[in-house]
Amino acid sequence: MAFMVKHMIGGQLKDLTGGIAEEKPEGEKSEAAAKGMTQEEFEEYQQQLAEEKMERDASFAQKKAERATIRTHFREKYRLPKSDMDAEQIQQAGDDVELPTELAKMIAEDNQEEESRQSVLGQLTSLQNMDLDQLKDKAQATVEDLKKTADKCEVM
Repeated sequence: MAFMVKHMIGGQLKDLTGGIAEEKPEGEKSEAAAKGMTQEEFEEYQQQLAEEKMERDASFAQKKAERATIRTHFREKYRLPKSDMDAEQIQQAGDDVELPTELAKMIAEDNQEEESRQSVLGQLTSLQNMDLDQLKDKAQATVEDLKKTADKCEVM
């Protein structure tokens, strides 16, 4: 009943007073009070949240720059076109971006493997369908045939 009276008469009273003296409903409180903190604690909490967000953003930018460095490395390795976006990400991180140590080790190992494959012995060992024992036997048989032929030769 009180609700209906307040509702019916409240609107008319606001019109009379011009809405000057508006009261906050009992359910509304400041954000600090709603979280059970004083205003100072709430401001400190907000500042802490802002600092944590800045740290996360910096870490995220660093990770993005590391990924861009990796992509740049592979683009150079395989002679692919460069990306302006990667260069921008590296530059935004302050050009202080290095490859992660684990990845750098992996790349060094890959480079060593490629160098060994490019050598003559590396090419021979990398042939898949080549049986070295069979090749050795054929070479020895050919040498023996040449010796027999040379022994039969009357000129020598």
